[in-house]
Amino acid sequence: MQGLSVQEHQSRRRLVFLMGGVLVLLMLSLFIGRYPRPYWTSLSVIQQDPLAQRLVLNLRLPRILGAVMVGMVLGASGMSFQMVFRNPLVDSGFLGVSAGASFGASLAIVALGGRPWVIQISAAAFGSLGLASSYLLGTRIRYGDWVLRLVLAGIAVSALYSSGTSLLKYAADPLRQLPDITFWLLGGLWSLTWRDVLQIAPVVLPSLLLIFLLRWRLNLLSMRDETAHSLGVSAGGERMVLLLAAVAATAAVVSKTGLIGWVGLIVPHIARRWVGADAQRALPGAMLIGGLFVLACDNVARAALTGEIPLGILTSLLGAAIFMALMMRDRAGMRR
Repeated sequence: MQGLSVQEHQSRRRLVFLMGGVLVLLMLSLFIGRYPRPYWTSLSVIQQDPLAQRLVLNLRLPRILGAVMVGMVLGASGMSFQMVFRNPLVDSGFLGVSAGASFGASLAIVALGGRPWVIQISAAAFGSLGLASSYLLGTRIRYGDWVLRLVLAGIAVSALYSSGTSLLKYAADPLRQLPDITFWLLGGLWSLTWRDVLQIAPVVLPSLLLIFLLRWRLNLLSMRDETAHSLGVSAGGERMVLLLAAVAATAAVVSKTGLIGWVGLIVPHIARRWVGADAQRALPGAMLIGGLFVLACDNVARAALTGEIPLGILTSLLGAAIFMALMMRDRAGMRR
C-alpha cells in the first residue's frame, strides 16, 4: 500500500513537471525562429523591431498554440484508441482516421469549393467513416486475433483512402488545388493563423475536455464487454462517445495541418512508461507529452534551415526511431 502511494505521488509530480515543461517550452518558442536573427532572438531585440513584434504576435504565437493543441489531440486520441480497442499498435493513422480526413479535405478542395468550414466538415465526416470502415472490416476478417485483424483492416482502409487522395491529386488544378492537397501529405503548421486556431478550437477544446473527464472510464472500457457489463458499465455507448470525440478532434486538426504521423502511436507508450498505465494519469500525460513533442518538432522545422522542414517528416522520423528504441529495450529486458 505504501509502495502504491509512493508511485502515485511520483506520477503526480511527473505530471506537474510535464505541465511546467509545456509552459516553459511555449514561452521559449516565441523567441525561436529565423527572423530577426537565426535560431534565437532576445526579448530586447524584439522590443526594438516593430516587424518582429507583429511576427511574434500574429504568426508565431498562433502557430505555437496550434502546435500544442495538435500534440494534445493526437496524444489523447491515440491513448483513447489504444485503450478502447485494447490494442497498443493503433492510432488515428492506423485506423484510417487520418487518411480518411485527408481524403475528405482533398475532396472538399477539388470538388466542393475549398472553403475552410467545408474542408473541416468533410474531413470530420470521412475521418469518422474511416474509423467505422476499419472496425467493420476487422469484424469480417477471419485471420488472426482481434489485434491483428484490426491492424490489417486499418492498413487496407488507409490504403484505399490514400489511393483516392492520389486520384484527386491527379484531377486537381496544378496551380491552385494541387499545392493544397500536397500540403496534407507532408503535414505542417506553416499556414496556421489566428483564424485557423479559432476555427478548430470550438471542436478541439470540448472534445479534449470530454475525453479528459471520461479518462477514468477508459480503464473499464479497456476490459472485455462481459467484464465491463458486470461492473455496470454501458460499454458500447461510452466507447462510441469517446471515439466520436477523438475522431472529431483529430479530423479538425488534420483539416488544418495535414498528416502528422506517429504522434498518436508513440506518445501513449511514452506516457504509460513515465506516469503509469492507469488512464487517470496516463491520458493527461499523453496530452502533455504530445504537446511537448509536436511543439519541439515544429521549432526544429521552422528554425533549423532557411527553408522550412515539413513537420510530418520530423514527427515520423523521430517517432519511428523512438518506437524502435522502445521495442529493442523491451526485447533486451525480456532476455535478461
